[in-house]
Amino acid sequence: MTRDNETPNSPPLAPGHEMTEPNRGIALALGGGVARGWAHIGVLRAIDEAGIEIKMIAGTSIGALVGGCYLAGKLDELQDFALSLTPRRMIGFLDISLGGSGLISGGKLAERMAEHLGDTRIEDLPKPLVCVATEINTGHEIWLTKGPMIDAIRASYALPGIFEPVRIGKRVLVDGALVNPVPVPVCRAFEADAVVAVNLSSDVFGRGTVVRDAGVEPDELMDEEPVVKTNSRGFGDSALLRLGKALGVTGIMVESFNIIQDRIARSRLAGDPPDMSISPKVGDIGLAEFHRADEAIELGYKAAKLEIHRLEQLAQPAIRA
Repeated sequence: MTRDNETPNSPPLAPGHEMTEPNRGIALALGGGVARGWAHIGVLRAIDEAGIEIKMIAGTSIGALVGGCYLAGKLDELQDFALSLTPRRMIGFLDISLGGSGLISGGKLAERMAEHLGDTRIEDLPKPLVCVATEINTGHEIWLTKGPMIDAIRASYALPGIFEPVRIGKRVLVDGALVNPVPVPVCRAFEADAVVAVNLSSDVFGRGTVVRDAGVEPDELMDEEPVVKTNSRGFGDSALLRLGKALGVTGIMVESFNIIQDRIARSRLAGDPPDMSISPKVGDIGLAEFHRADEAIELGYKAAKLEIHRLEQLAQPAIRA
């Protein structure tokens, strides 16, 4: 792991972001999940309603986007944008770059973020924000704690093959979910006393990870090709389509990334578990279904509301009057 713009002997917190009050409030680790990430908005709404203090946010991919907008006081604007999305409008943000290193350059989305975030820098936020990215040349986990917030957010959600990598300094960065899908260890490194993880992939694949198959004989093969329920992933229009045709090249890439993210998240959360997890049931929302923001936000809100009492206990004595 490398903290951007810091030496190996530097302190764990950026100047001005020292957390000197132990056992007060919570640190949030907001996980990746592409379109399912709109659920983070609902989680933050529920926590705010309860008056629970958030000391810092570590975000991966869309978790970095939502967490950054929250700390910058722009959550309302982000929610309005999310709720305004339709499949047709989404196409308008897809600046295709066939000759580049990603299908989408991401320039139009960056321009949209700049309307509200402008030249905001991470170190100027009122609370610490850490955007997790992956250095493509080395595989290092990079913690972005300084510099322009838009660049850090773009690097954190730069899904390989879909978005072009983002260059920050001498590093070429892509989606942080490749190495740390739910960044609990980041919060621990910042000496947070109470870490709450928001995991968006807990109900996507279920608990099973291995299927033992001794093989099949040729005459046991199915006459028909496998089918997939495309409404559970967001690729395709009909209820059942043949597997390859339903997903296409881009769909296969995204679904493969989803599997990788799920497996890495399970492993890392088992090795360094949070003090508490919030797991919105967003598995039925496809990774590309950004237009279903209202559903995702509501599911995030409900999931957090169910855990409010535990969150209040965890955050003591930081409950505001």
